[in-house]
Amino acid sequence: MSLNLISNRNMINNKIQVVIADDEELFRVGLVHILSRDEAINIVFEAENGQQLLDYLESCEKLPDIVITDIKMPLVNGVEATKIIHEAYKGIGIIALTTYNTKPFIRNMITVGASAYLVKNSPPAKVVYTIKQVYQNGFYYDNDALQVINENAASKMNGSVKTHFDSDFLTQRESEVLALICDQLTSSEISEKLHISKRTVEVHRKNIIDKTEVKNIAGLVIFAIQNGLVPPIIIND
Repeated sequence: MSLNLISNRNMINNKIQVVIADDEELFRVGLVHILSRDEAINIVFEAENGQQLLDYLESCEKLPDIVITDIKMPLVNGVEATKIIHEAYKGIGIIALTTYNTKPFIRNMITVGASAYLVKNSPPAKVVYTIKQVYQNGFYYDNDALQVINENAASKMNGSVKTHFDSDFLTQRESEVLALICDQLTSSEISEKLHISKRTVEVHRKNIIDKTEVKNIAGLVIFAIQNGLVPPIIIND
């Protein structure tokens, strides 16, 4: 095997591996064209529906880092596909990219496991940015998504079902790490801010996930907001 071929394979392996699922071929082809122009992104598969997406994940040797899925698709829709992927493949970040921009759709997709929610008229730069944020941090919620999460949290806290935790549910350091995770800081950035090693940050993050019994960082952020472990989050797009 030539050195050039090995080098090319290493370059591809270092990229963010992305799968796209959308039944609109014209949109799908256009999205592939846009994303493929970014040197950090590699499109590994295109699915025409949710079932084709699930079949691919079940058969592929190496799972992708990110799945971008529409909501309305034949055979298996994006909501059901997201629910299955979230349960079966915890390491995959799921980005909903759809024409639906109403709170019920946002709420539903986030509830079943979406790590990010975008509408199809989003600027290409925002789509690329979201992919990189989900890859690096495990989630990315813009202000529209965060508003829905915060409203859900307020509704739960004001309703008859209210979750309380003992004062020692999280240690002080775990609480600090959780707050910074919710601020969308990477492990390296948290390490610098708290003057602890990146490895220590990873240990704290694992402990928090174990305590809260969520499946990934996106679920942890939602859990933290809805249970009052961090204040409502507002970001500037």
